[in-house]
Amino acid sequence: MSNTIAAIATPHAVGGISVIRVSGDEAIAVCDRCFRAVSGQPLSALAGYRAAYGKVVDQDRLIDEAVALVFRAPKSYTGEDVVEISCHGGIYITKEVLRVLIQCGAQPAAPGEFTKRAFLNGKLSLTQAESVMDVIASQGKQTAQAALAGMEGNLYRKITAVKDSLLSIAGHLSAWADYPEEEIPVVEHDRLLSSLKEVEREINELLAGFDRGRLVRAGINTVIVGKPNVGKSTLMNLLAGCQRSIVTEIAGTTRDVIEDTVDIGGVVLNLADTAGIHQTDDIVEQAGVALSVQRLKTADLVLALFDHSSVLTEEDLAFIEQLEGQNVIAVVNKTDLEQRVDTDRLKQYFKHIVYISAKKSEGINDLNSTILELLKIADFDPFAPMLANERQRSAAQQASTYLAEAIGGLSTGFTLDAVTISIESAIESLLALTGERVTDRVVDEVFSHFCVGK
Repeated sequence: MSNTIAAIATPHAVGGISVIRVSGDEAIAVCDRCFRAVSGQPLSALAGYRAAYGKVVDQDRLIDEAVALVFRAPKSYTGEDVVEISCHGGIYITKEVLRVLIQCGAQPAAPGEFTKRAFLNGKLSLTQAESVMDVIASQGKQTAQAALAGMEGNLYRKITAVKDSLLSIAGHLSAWADYPEEEIPVVEHDRLLSSLKEVEREINELLAGFDRGRLVRAGINTVIVGKPNVGKSTLMNLLAGCQRSIVTEIAGTTRDVIEDTVDIGGVVLNLADTAGIHQTDDIVEQAGVALSVQRLKTADLVLALFDHSSVLTEEDLAFIEQLEGQNVIAVVNKTDLEQRVDTDRLKQYFKHIVYISAKKSEGINDLNSTILELLKIADFDPFAPMLANERQRSAAQQASTYLAEAIGGLSTGFTLDAVTISIESAIESLLALTGERVTDRVVDEVFSHFCVGK
C-alpha cells in the first residue's frame, strides 16, 4: 500500500479556493499523473517552494484549473515530499480533485495524519502538535495566542529545561554511586534538596495554572440563571450581539437551553440561556427547569440574575442556596426601574454583584470586567508556558508526585539509590509529556481528535 496520503485541507464548504494536501514518498509522482502545468514541465522537475499553474485532469477529462505548490522533504510541514493543489472552492470540484488523486495512487488520510507524520518525523514535539488543533479551534484572541504559544514550543522548552535539570541531578547521583574511585564531587545533601525543590516548584506552577489555561483555551462554560422574566434572555441577546433568545413579557418563554459563544476581552464564553428556575406544574417547564439545574452544576461561571424592581422571595432564597460552591456573579437587572430588591441582603450571599439594565445596555462593561476578575483572567499571560490538556496535566502530576517522593525520601534519610529511582521516574513522566518517550497508543489517541486534512 502506498504511504502517500491525500485529504482536503480546507473546510468542506463553498469558498474562493480549496486546498488538497498530498504527502509521502510518491506525492509528486501521484500529482504528476493528474496535473498538467501550462509550462509543460512536470512537478518532478520543480525545486521545493515552487508553484505551477495548470489543470487537474482525469485522463483526458478536465476537472479544474489549479495551482500546484511543491515542498521537498525535509523542508515541509510533514517532513516528507508535499504537494498542495489549490483549486476552485466548489464542493463538487474539490471532491473530484481528491478522487482523482486517490485514483492516481494516494491513500485517504486519517484524522490528524499530516500532523502525526510531522511529529514522527521530528518536525514538531507532541505538545506542539496538540496545540495545532487548539489554534484551529480558537475563537478568541486569548485562546489563539495561547495556542500559538504552544505551537511555537513554549511549553516544550519549559519542560525540556526542567527535564535537563533532573537529568543533570540523576547523572551526578549515578556517577557518584557507580564510580567511587573517580574524583567526582560529593553529593551535598542540602544542595540536592534545594535543587529538587526548585524543580518541583516549577512543575507545580504549571499545574496550578492548568485550570485557568483550560478555561481560556476551551472557553468558559457560562450559564445565565434566575427566576422567569428576570431578563435572562435579554442579557443573552445583549452579550451575543443578536437575538438568540425570544424575549416577551410572558414568564416561562424560554423552556430549553439556548447556547452561543461570545468574546469578552479576548476570552470566549460558552454562554447558555436557561429556563427560569421556579416551581411549576407545567410538565414542559419542569423539564426545562431540570435541564437548567443540571447545567448550573457543571458551569465554570454562573450569572445569577435578580430583578432590581422586585423584592426577594422565598423562591429567590431557595435559588440562592443552589448556587453554593459555584463561581457566581449576582447580576441585578432592570436598574432602569424603581428599586425594590434588598441589595444589602444580596451582599450577604455574593462577593461579586453587578448592576445592569440589559434593556438599555447599561452596566455591561462592569459585568465584563467582573467576569475577568473573578476567573483571574484579567492578568492572564497567553504566551506563558501552560499545560493544554488532561494528558499533559496527568504527566506533569506524575512527575510532581515522583519529585515529592524523592524530596520526602531525601529528608527522611532514604538512600541515594532510592531517591535516584524517584528522580528517574519523574524524568520518564516528563519525556511522556513532550512525546519523546510515548507509546503508539497514546500517539494514536492524540491524533484521533484532529480533523482530516491537518
